[in-house]
Amino acid sequence: MVFSSPLFICLFLPTTIILHLILPPKVRNLWLLAASLVFYLWGEPRYFAVLLATSLLDYIAGLLLEKFRRPKDSSLRKGILIATIVPNIACLCFFKYTNLVLSTVNRFTSASIPLLNLALPIGISFYTFQALSYVIDVYRHRVCVQRSFVNFFMYVTLFPQLIAGPIVRYADVEKSIQRRSVRAASFFNGLCRFCIGLGKKVLLADTMARIIRNASANAPTVALAWCSSLAFMFQIYFDFSGYSDMAIGLGKMLGFRFPENFLYPYEAQSITDFWRRWHITLSSWFREYLYIPLGGNRRGLKRQVWNLLIVWVCTGLWHGGAWNFLLWGLYYFAMLTLEKQFLGRLLEKLPAILRRAYALIVVFFGWVLFAAEGEGALGSSFSSLFGINTALCSEYSLFVLSSSALSLLICAVASTHFPALVANRCLSAVRSANAAACIKGIYCLCVFVLAVAFLVGGSYSPFLYFRF
Repeated sequence: MVFSSPLFICLFLPTTIILHLILPPKVRNLWLLAASLVFYLWGEPRYFAVLLATSLLDYIAGLLLEKFRRPKDSSLRKGILIATIVPNIACLCFFKYTNLVLSTVNRFTSASIPLLNLALPIGISFYTFQALSYVIDVYRHRVCVQRSFVNFFMYVTLFPQLIAGPIVRYADVEKSIQRRSVRAASFFNGLCRFCIGLGKKVLLADTMARIIRNASANAPTVALAWCSSLAFMFQIYFDFSGYSDMAIGLGKMLGFRFPENFLYPYEAQSITDFWRRWHITLSSWFREYLYIPLGGNRRGLKRQVWNLLIVWVCTGLWHGGAWNFLLWGLYYFAMLTLEKQFLGRLLEKLPAILRRAYALIVVFFGWVLFAAEGEGALGSSFSSLFGINTALCSEYSLFVLSSSALSLLICAVASTHFPALVANRCLSAVRSANAAACIKGIYCLCVFVLAVAFLVGGSYSPFLYFRF
């Protein structure tokens, strides 16, 4: 079940929201747990045991860390922490990287080990990191232990952010789990945020997906390669930010406040700035739970570079068990290291428009790396982009470009803060707050109706980040 499916929109969501509002506060967490389990089991029943086992492990670890909290128990506490982290990471690695390891062994040796071809449990990368944030923060005495397994399991499986984030640390929702209320203004804003996210996914991301399919339906040319790569750049942004918007909106409707995950990343003026704006919760998780514990930038330049390398290898592999993701992580490690050591001072002297152009070019080729899955895909992608053994254009290329130009332009504008700026100024010009809310509601309703119409009449297009 996905947010952009008629089943979710027409049946699951209204049922869940209405019962959550009318049920007594004491049983709301139990109801959300039940609804979240239905949501998960609908799409991935065979791996429920994995989710349950890791959640039980993390829950018990939290209780043990709370029990042994005296200074003299520090060694025991560290042992409990390690004994919790290792199985969680091992489970994640088993499902995500077994095929990568086996295929690599087969390629560089004479072995012919059969691949397991395991299906990836839905949301395992996200719920593993969320649960680990709880255990680590209990270890650090930053959050109180959650004694109710119902409440803890509800946090791990909470359906708005279960499958593709944002990564919600326990500290972000600790108070809301214990006690929350849903105010009318918050509910309305959450509903509008959900509609906008749905529009991003269905009207923009899925349109970019169709352009990519059209560009791939004929012999490759330089024009088609650039068109397809630009479309992917916009698709992955509107797909993932749209999902995050829907998750944040759903959270507001249920009384939770989830962290923002995107802040107009294509307006970044450096790669460092880009990663402060793109998938913010993942970047902050790695900074808080990996980069800083490794020493960050406090132990000299060599150690800082080494720490960055570890973080970006993990970031690349977090997205999937394939070599292109590792190369993608190393690519950003190299660019960030160059910026911190050499390019940073040069960029400060350039006008903002040139800094943004630099960041966009680097990000563009990063997405080419990211999208190049499969043997030989990376070489063919770059050879097509730069005209190596590839024709410059064709009649079909001109047709695809002419039919895609307006959509690409709309996405380029929509990826900036300009639409939100115009909307906010228009609403602020309305003197009555009720009238402004009415206008906002009508606009979001129009987006919702249009998106549903596209869903009914179009083909199914899953969220990209469901694969990661």
